[in-house]
Amino acid sequence: MSTPLTQEALRSAPKVLLHDHLDGGLRPQTVIELAEACGHQGLPTTDPVALGAWFRDNANSGSLVRYLEGFAHTCGVMQDEAALVRVASEAVQDLADDGVVYAEIRYAPELFTEKGLSLEQAVEAVQEGFRLGEAASGGRIKVGTLLCAMRQNDGWQRIADLVVRYRDAGVVGFDIAGPEIGFPPSKELSAFEYLRQQNAHFTIHAAEASGAESAWEAVQLAGAERLGHGVRLAEDIKGDEVGHLAAYVRDRRIALEMCPTSNVHTGAVRSLSEHPIKRMADLGFRVTVNTDNRLMSQVSMTSEFATVVEHFGFGWEDLCKVTVNAAKGAFITHDERRALIQDVIEPAYAALKTQ
Repeated sequence: MSTPLTQEALRSAPKVLLHDHLDGGLRPQTVIELAEACGHQGLPTTDPVALGAWFRDNANSGSLVRYLEGFAHTCGVMQDEAALVRVASEAVQDLADDGVVYAEIRYAPELFTEKGLSLEQAVEAVQEGFRLGEAASGGRIKVGTLLCAMRQNDGWQRIADLVVRYRDAGVVGFDIAGPEIGFPPSKELSAFEYLRQQNAHFTIHAAEASGAESAWEAVQLAGAERLGHGVRLAEDIKGDEVGHLAAYVRDRRIALEMCPTSNVHTGAVRSLSEHPIKRMADLGFRVTVNTDNRLMSQVSMTSEFATVVEHFGFGWEDLCKVTVNAAKGAFITHDERRALIQDVIEPAYAALKTQ
């Protein structure tokens, strides 16, 4: 008999997280304390419970303007090195407490330079925080960093340069974030060409706000190794008939960084019942489960696992599969992937399936 799929059992299961935004995962209390310390104005409340609810309500409002308002506050309090170190360290500790054994946390360094920090200072502060968080977690978690360029801004190459410069300090890859529509990867393809020439990894937000065609450009023009979200790739699937683009993504084992709750909040899908994660998993896509913005959507990896259990009937075998999928898609070495899967993930899920 397998272990019941309780919240505590789900929390204890090892998880691999590929899509988590640093500026979308602060503790409400930390936002309040950092705002007071730096003089940030305009928080709707200084009660942490009420503030968490405010972020959640904005995210679930159906208004992109309200959704983005939350980031004005989180980024607003992340403008000095001490704040970045604290936020990064707490993010790692929170994920470790949630059973995450490997995470790739992403952020855009340019968002933290409004008060004079250089891009390099921002990166080094976050890396220090990640290392402190790993140490405070007693070795339960390892973290890699993804640096994002903002799609609407010029200068993607600057961020690509940072990925290469800091790759031996824990930066494992590159991404482009921000508004998908109107700012495709082809806007600055040279950044992706440079990364490939430097043997550097990258994922691209695609097929979230825009349709399946954005996944085509991310994969076929830029050469993305993973797709951030990728939910609208399902538009290239009719019943059990998988279109040429979707089949290419599946057959090349390009991981899909799906974030079920956030995908509803941002309008990528209308409801959880319409989310394609189960259908695409059954069709053999390399589907993964992720949080996206833990503060805004008030989620954790445990709660997202509970969501796919409740809404799609996932069992331990399914949860093990998406975790192995994430490990296979991680921007770490082959030996590290193999050790993560064989020594951590598979034994833990085998025990959960047989207890």
